[in-house]
Amino acid sequence: MAIDWQRFISDEVGVRLARALARVLPPRLGYALADSIADRIASNRNARMVRVVRANQWIARGAEPGSDGLDQAAREVFHHAARSIFELYHGLQHPQEALGSIELDASARFLLHRPEFDDRGLMLVSLHLGNFDLMLHTLSMQGIRPWVLTIPDPQGGRRVELESREKVGIKILPASVTAFRKALRHLRRGGFVATGIDRPIPDPRWRPKFFGHPAALPLHHIFLALKANVPLKMLATIRRPDGRNIIMASDSMEMETHPDRETEALRNAERVLRVAEGFIRQAPAQWSVSLPVWPDMLARVPESPR
Repeated sequence: MAIDWQRFISDEVGVRLARALARVLPPRLGYALADSIADRIASNRNARMVRVVRANQWIARGAEPGSDGLDQAAREVFHHAARSIFELYHGLQHPQEALGSIELDASARFLLHRPEFDDRGLMLVSLHLGNFDLMLHTLSMQGIRPWVLTIPDPQGGRRVELESREKVGIKILPASVTAFRKALRHLRRGGFVATGIDRPIPDPRWRPKFFGHPAALPLHHIFLALKANVPLKMLATIRRPDGRNIIMASDSMEMETHPDRETEALRNAERVLRVAEGFIRQAPAQWSVSLPVWPDMLARVPESPR
């Protein structure tokens, strides 16, 4: 019986197995196994996850690649994602090795000096780019521990991943009204809160433009920064050809107010997303989002040949 790889990698058992293997396998074997699994996933061109990744890459790369180009782009995304999972769990077992694989760009070194509570809070946002989870874990190892807003009610493999974050001291807040209130109080006290901004949500009220198209992305980071009156910075990590992961940060962005709430939210969100576009364009194959960021565009993506 063929393995449903999409279900396997998101299932609790699958994630726990991946974690166990990554802890004991040397990098050469770990990367070989990751590449093999990635090839198997990418080869199932009719699987929803593969079609979604092709669509996301089509938009992020300027709606230019044809079918063959999108097949290759999807394969690169799955290779990167699988290798990142190995690097994360291998790094948890070998922390010094993990720390040695991460480099803070000059723009991100402020994190080393920022106290837990400063005169003003800080909203940190990030992308599923490079090795997002490894970045969080290695920053935590260095004592940099923002509160992290995550998806609501995590289940299966996602719950296992969040448990790993908590074990290294990261405070996890699954999204809810109560969690947002806690995050707002923390920001107003001068703390800093982090969250991802490129995981789509179902039926959003407003859709900011991202790579020129309305996207089903959350705006909670904008509302928090506005209500707490704090600046926002974006962190991004990109794996270089030599295997090292570099963490970069944007300039601080102050939220712009407007009497119309929708205009206010969308203008600020799109300012932030333009910065995100710049980071993603540096390494589109390292942007690992397997949910439809632009659901309305799925039908327009060039089909993969049978």
